[in-house]
Amino acid sequence: MKNFSTFIGMDVHKETIAVATAGKHGSPRYYGEIANTAEALTKLVKKVVPSRSKAVFCYEAGPCGYGVHRQITDMGHRCDVRSSLIDTEESLEVE
Repeated sequence: MKNFSTFIGMDVHKETIAVATAGKHGSPRYYGEIANTAEALTKLVKKVVPSRSKAVFCYEAGPCGYGVHRQITDMGHRCDVRSSLIDTEESLEVE
């Protein structure tokens, strides 16, 4: 993670994408909502990722994110997809 300057979390839906950003040492902040279009995503990347920098994008796995992932990786950035079904140690405890 040392090579990345910006971290972007996304909640991807069919029509919109909710976005939060954080710098390398900053706290996360809600950026806002954008349309789920290629043009809006390109504009977002140009606005929140400093020139010549690399960013890490992350979103929860789902049917609306395939195009988002493809576009971000084609722009040269890392895009992680996470499952909401990951078990944690706490969730495995049985009372």
